[in-house]
Formats: sequence, structure tokens, C-alpha cells
Amino acid sequence: MPPDDLQNIFDALPDVVFFIKDHRGRYTHVNQTLVQRLGLKRRGDIIGKTVVELFPARLSGTYMMQDQRVLAGEVIENQLELHLYANRAHGWCLTFKQPIVIDGDIVGLTGVSRDLGQPDSQHSAFARLQRTLDHMQVHRGEPLRVQALARTAGVSVAQLERLFKRVFQLTPQQLLTKLRIEAAMRLLHTDVSIAEIAHSCGFSDQSAFARQFKSTVGMPPRDYRAMVR
Repeated sequence: MPPDDLQNIFDALPDVVFFIKDHRGRYTHVNQTLVQRLGLKRRGDIIGKTVVELFPARLSGTYMMQDQRVLAGEVIENQLELHLYANRAHGWCLTFKQPIVIDGDIVGLTGVSRDLGQPDSQHSAFARLQRTLDHMQVHRGEPLRVQALARTAGVSVAQLERLFKRVFQLTPQQLLTKLRIEAAMRLLHTDVSIAEIAHSCGFSDQSAFARQFKSTVGMPPRDYRAMVR
């Protein structure tokens, strides 16, 4: 399908960001959702530009490195991210990116970021999984193994993985990461030290916390703290 047609189709999906970039990381196609979330008026305000020109410096470096990985041939699937936009909107999403290959050469990349929706509260296993989620929330600062979480839900590990994806759209590990990062973001609004935050949110050390935070939020904890202040 021609890129212009894809772009028009994704214009009808307000909970999905769609984009195509060339081999230098410059946007060639975007849907209206991205235009709006960047606080811009027209597609032309984005086309031909890179993330460095459109996002704050705290964020653009991480986004650019991700693009470089894809342009080197890597496929990124179901990457849990918290996107922050120029119009101050933010939200959790799952990102997919893959290289565009023509005649054996990588000529660009395409990607979508789908907003994380609400849990499926009508699912027959919702109440059981809610108990497991409550357990994760209370004990998020402790080492938690999927096997133990499966026992709290009374299912096998394979069943737990499948039910979490169906009800929460995330794996148990992704949901645990989300809970920990959200708690860390709240604490970064306070004067609690980053080392203390890392420990209280269940990370093995400050370095592991910084890596996960940057991968998920797009900037190091110190930069996030400076931004919100």
C-alpha cells in the first residue's frame, strides 16, 4: 500500500501515532495524531524534520538512538514507553518500529505507537488478575518472580502471561515495570534521593534504575526531576 494511503488510514485512529522516516531519520509521513500531540497545526510542520528538531533535547537523544538501532536492522516490538509531547500531553504506549528494506538496502523505517487502553474489566479472569495486580502494587519494591505471581492468581505461568496480555495488554513484567516507573516519577517530584527511589521502587541499584527509566520515559531520572520542577 502506498505510504500516502497508509497515512490517511492512520489519520482515523486517534489512539495511534504513525510515522515513516527516511534513512536519515527525517519524517516523510505522519498521521494527524502526531501533529496534534506535538502541538502543531499541519503535517508540513513535521515532514522533513528529525526528532532533534521536534522534541526537547532531554527526549530527542533517546528517540534518535532508537531510530539508529532500527536503521541498522533491528526490529523493536511492543516496547513499553511513556511518551511526553510538546503540548504537555503524556501517556503510556506500546511502540513497534521496523526498517524499510528495498532491494536489500535499508532506506528508512516505519513505526506505530499505540496508546495503552484501559484493562478489560469484563473478562472472566479480571477479578483474579486484579488481586495479582494489587499484590504487585503493594510489593513492587521487592523482587517479584512471575512464578510467584502465577501462584497468587492460581494459574500457570503460561496462562498468566496470556491473561495479562488479554486483560491489561501487557506482560506481567511490563506491568511491573509500569508500576515501578510510575512510583519513581511521583517520588522524583520530591526531595528523596535518586538512590533511595531506586531502592524503594524495586531496582537492584541506581544504575539499573537509571537505564530502565531512560528506556521507558526517554530521559534520565535527574533530567525528569529538573523538568517537572
